[in-house]
Amino acid sequence: MTSVHERRTTRRDFTESNRLQASLHRMVPGGAHTYARGADQYPEAMAPVLVRGAGARVWDADGNEFVEYGIGLRSVTLGHGHPGVLDAVTRTIVDGVNFSRPTALEAAAAEDFLRLVPTAEMVKFAKNGSDATTAAVRLARAATGRALVGVCDHPFFSVDDWFIGTTGMDAGIPADVTAKSVRFRYNDLDDTRALFATHGDDLACVVLEAATASTEPQPGYLEAVRDLCDRHGVVLVFDEMITGFRWSEHGAQSVYGVTPDLSTWGKAMGNGFPIAALAGKRDLMELGGLNTDADRVFLLSTTHGPESASLAAFRAVVAAYADGDPIGAMTVYGTALAAGVNALAADAGVAPHVRAFGRPTALLFGTADADGNPSQAFRTLFLQELIDRGVLGQSFVPSAAHTAEDLRVTLDAVEGAVEVYREALERGSVDGLLRGRPVAPALRRTSAPRRL
Repeated sequence: MTSVHERRTTRRDFTESNRLQASLHRMVPGGAHTYARGADQYPEAMAPVLVRGAGARVWDADGNEFVEYGIGLRSVTLGHGHPGVLDAVTRTIVDGVNFSRPTALEAAAAEDFLRLVPTAEMVKFAKNGSDATTAAVRLARAATGRALVGVCDHPFFSVDDWFIGTTGMDAGIPADVTAKSVRFRYNDLDDTRALFATHGDDLACVVLEAATASTEPQPGYLEAVRDLCDRHGVVLVFDEMITGFRWSEHGAQSVYGVTPDLSTWGKAMGNGFPIAALAGKRDLMELGGLNTDADRVFLLSTTHGPESASLAAFRAVVAAYADGDPIGAMTVYGTALAAGVNALAADAGVAPHVRAFGRPTALLFGTADADGNPSQAFRTLFLQELIDRGVLGQSFVPSAAHTAEDLRVTLDAVEGAVEVYREALERGSVDGLLRGRPVAPALRRTSAPRRL
């Protein structure tokens, strides 16, 4: 009898992608410049090396076409090659991209940002979110004279020691640095209160996302954190890297009505162009400026922070959000996609082992084994079947460029994938269905031997 696995769509050819990936491994540690982009995050020998994109579609070095999700690690909300962004950048860069003095574009971009985020009084641009978030921590330490940082148990805040020292990838970070960061659980008010009860007089700041794709703040939680910070003189920092321009262009702080002292931004600010920002209260931000009676903070001083291409891209993104409703478009698409995926999973008898869940603008998928436990092996099988059917992504995070045709292609792919998934559940294992090793968590202490 022919199995579902044998009946499925023709396997795609990744010969050139695999050749390029092997070359990257010889030249670049990890074979990619971001751990989340690593080949170990995809089924073995099925990690496409991309050559171009348009809208919500991408093409790889072998000519394979995919509907892409989580575009640019969630940094692209308007789609690849958005005309308004590209036109603005093209017009700007012909006059130069980097100068020895500030430009009028810097002033215009700062005005745009502060209009967009009225809870902030000053802003400073940078190139990546890690730098902006670390600058917030440094400001908080300087302002309070304290060293300890309260770090929420969200997946990622910064590549710098104060955060990475709290993860499994802490090699090379001195223990005394790691000891200055203390974890607390999001949405657990008792645990958060315990953090302040134990460390409140030593905390410089607490750093958290106001919400995540899968978790809304419990009623009163953010307000309670704000109150605890105020009572203990602790700086409250909201990481808006993902929530900014997906929850609202004004940030999650505007959605939930809680104002942080500092907030950090990036990702969708430039629709894929490299730009980030630190924003917040004037009395804190001025510590990194010229006009201060206190000791100055070396805040953010970057050669490429104010380069004109990314500032032009940011202003074009602001205009696109003002002229249209990208968040509304993502909400409609994500809602339809979640409903379709969950209906197909139910029809195939694999719900809730396969499910789409979370905020529609930041949609995730979950994969569980036959016992209902989250499973990397079953996740890899699902990814394998989606990729074979022309869908690429570690999530279902949409952009405003996804179309009705993209939805059809995706749901057709899911329909085929859940049939194979059902066979694996019936077997109790992915053995004989999964080609190669399972994917691995990006932040892990050791690496298994790499196979190409």
